[in-house]
Amino acid sequence: MTELGTIRSAIISGQFTNDELNSIAEAVKFARSQITKRNTHSLRPGDAVKFTSPKSGVTFKGTVAKVKIKYILVATPQGRYNVPANLVEAV
Repeated sequence: MTELGTIRSAIISGQFTNDELNSIAEAVKFARSQITKRNTHSLRPGDAVKFTSPKSGVTFKGTVAKVKIKYILVATPQGRYNVPANLVEAV
């Protein structure tokens, strides 16, 4: 597998056409949807999970309260959060 830095450098340097960039974006969307499906099928209420807030960068740990189609309701000591399934990791 290619190193992440090499991929980022190639994209930033502008070596790709618009069609190639669209293809890359579609591949990323597909990969995210696969993570969502995997998490929604594997997680159950009561499972210990963690997630990092994209806005603040803070990592929260908690338990799954409910599994929805694309979101996981996570109960933490700070409160309940409706988190996109692709951001949740089992601990």
